[in-house]
Amino acid sequence: MAEYRDDRYYVDTHEWILLDDDTATIGISDFAQEELGDIVYVEVDSVGEELEKGEIFGSVESVKVASDLFMPVDGEVMEFNEDLEEEPELINEDAYAAWIIKIKVTDPAQIEDLLDAKKYQDLVE
Repeated sequence: MAEYRDDRYYVDTHEWILLDDDTATIGISDFAQEELGDIVYVEVDSVGEELEKGEIFGSVESVKVASDLFMPVDGEVMEFNEDLEEEPELINEDAYAAWIIKIKVTDPAQIEDLLDAKKYQDLVE
């Protein structure tokens, strides 16, 4: 059964975002990794780019399907979790520890549009 952590926000495209002032860490939800199955590849080619909410920042591939990753808020992609290049399965092991990117948030007001853990859980179940 999927885990939903209260310390972060979620979007309906199944990414989570954890805020630390104007920096945010982004990954995919435990629900998403369960649905995808065994993850075999993670690609992010947007480091250094400023992207708007809803734009694609990368993709994740599993043995079942490839899925785009979407920005939960506007921001500049500062870092990719390079551990995922060699070990993409880390997302399956712990979707909340295996973050994908870190961003500098450029429009903090957008946080108000995100889902808390309960609303996200209601959405997917």
